[in-house]
Amino acid sequence: MVKYSDEALDRTFAALADPTRRALLARLEPNAEEGMPVSALAEPFTMSLPAILKHLKVLSDAGLITRSKSGRTVTCRLNAEPMAHAMEWLDRYQHFWTERLDRLVALVEEDALLEGGTLLEDDPCPQTRTSRRSQVLPSSGVSKPHPKRSMPPGPIPKKS
Repeated sequence: MVKYSDEALDRTFAALADPTRRALLARLEPNAEEGMPVSALAEPFTMSLPAILKHLKVLSDAGLITRSKSGRTVTCRLNAEPMAHAMEWLDRYQHFWTERLDRLVALVEEDALLEGGTLLEDDPCPQTRTSRRSQVLPSSGVSKPHPKRSMPPGPIPKKS
């Protein structure tokens, strides 16, 4: 079993929770040798450069980007490793829910076959031949008509 750092996962998910930060990450090339200058990274956004820098700090603190400075130019590179750890953590739950949903599908399919009478017909136990739905939700199968209105629809007539 892989040991996950709660603090690192918290920082990763907190950083990814913001749509601006996800958009910034999407602009970075996954395997780029050189980074993208911050000015080019911030170009399509309508917010100020200091606001972009705050978002980049959060991404950097989460380890999702690395920043380097050459002269006056700051460049950013994507570091996907924290996202890989987050995906491993999510995969555990995906496996859990996939298994549960597969079991649910099997039960629903079994229930549908039981209702059709094609499964377990020579089963000596009559309870397995009846639908679970009919045991839980008995229905008469007849809908009641809506009651008639006492007045036609429309504005209420004024009294004289």
